[in-house]
Amino acid sequence: MTPPFAFEPLLLFGFFSVLLLAGVLLRARVGFLQKMLFPASLIGGVIGLGVINLHGFGLDADLIKAFAYHFFNISFISVGLTPPAFEPGTAGRQAVMFRGSAWMALLQAATFTLQALVGAGFVFLFALAGTDLFESFGFLVPLAFNEGPGQALSLGRAWEAYGFADASTIGLTFAAIGFFFAFFAGVPLANLGLKRKQFQKKSPGRFFLRGILPTGQEAGSAGKVTTHSSNVDCLAFHLAQVGLAYLVTYFLMLGLTWWAPPDAGGILWGFFFLFGLVVAIVLRRLTGITGFARLTDPGLQRRITGMSIDYLIVATGCGIELLVVWQHALPIALMAISAGILTTVLVVVLGTRLSDYRLERIVAMYGVVTGTVSCGLLLLRVVDPELDSPAAREIGFMNIFAVPVVGGLTFFLNVPLWWGWSLAGTCLVLFGVFLFSMVILWQRRLWGH
Repeated sequence: MTPPFAFEPLLLFGFFSVLLLAGVLLRARVGFLQKMLFPASLIGGVIGLGVINLHGFGLDADLIKAFAYHFFNISFISVGLTPPAFEPGTAGRQAVMFRGSAWMALLQAATFTLQALVGAGFVFLFALAGTDLFESFGFLVPLAFNEGPGQALSLGRAWEAYGFADASTIGLTFAAIGFFFAFFAGVPLANLGLKRKQFQKKSPGRFFLRGILPTGQEAGSAGKVTTHSSNVDCLAFHLAQVGLAYLVTYFLMLGLTWWAPPDAGGILWGFFFLFGLVVAIVLRRLTGITGFARLTDPGLQRRITGMSIDYLIVATGCGIELLVVWQHALPIALMAISAGILTTVLVVVLGTRLSDYRLERIVAMYGVVTGTVSCGLLLLRVVDPELDSPAAREIGFMNIFAVPVVGGLTFFLNVPLWWGWSLAGTCLVLFGVFLFSMVILWQRRLWGH
């Protein structure tokens, strides 16, 4: 008998949930996964990758990617709704954190352009060898490594309308490889740094390693209740703000794409996350003006952000189609491995020349520019279990500098499609931005100690 209602979206959500729970169980039981700090979402995504490509279970690949796209947008909107937690402290601490945040933002700009240049360089090399790749093929590398699977998926899907076949799947594949760099290279990098500094490594504890609360340990708080349950559940109230911002952003995007040229309109949907972030920030400011900001709890809002990122990563693994990846295996492998190695070298070389908190900032930023902010914070916990250094807060504060720069660079990657720029001309501008970032790092004495 046919069910009376459509179950496909919730069945897929249930499938993601089973994978996530399987990842939680394996992380709690398998020592290797604990040692490499693989999050449950990544473990579940890898399992889903195998299950779907071996069997499929009739799951719609487009629906899987749609889930990933929307969870990505929700994560950015939730970040915009979260009240800032930056605590400046003393004037000396402000100076240290400002310096660290500026270094992180400039490093993100440098790694973004470096990864884009590496990808474009291989496009040129394959063309010389007689294999023509789509001109934006290599630009999926920085989108995946520096901005995560959601952005690689969003722009990849938009580029498919320009003739870049399977761009969304290729973008998700680059993102998955970036996660493996973050943990397979990031964890040994953190341990090597501790060994060279001759620090006695503090055990981060069973809770951190296993990822679940040990028996007898007191549980922490997920947030504070700001509404009475007789009126509305507090979590529902926070989710409703996300829904409001999502709805406003949707109609804003409809208006922008209606006014924009047809070619640009499709790509604009790939920037839904950025417009959603702006709308969420405006909404948060309005609640502050009206006196209702006290009702938004940072802890609960961060839980919504974390939830959306976890499901995004699970969907990332499930959305990779191995048959498509196999067709482009050589360029994907060469671009990803080369970009990963050069990113590692750049982060380590620039980080070791800082005057303070070198190791903490190196591992935190390495996770950010190969995976996500969550990866950076996980790696930071290896070398700074109690988060005593300012690096964790610097990651959040750096967005003031990094979002305009990296957002602008993301827009710029579309100019070959929008304005017909040659790939060589686009790379020339990217190289200029890379050099500019390095010069600023040198001038501000953020490199060269």
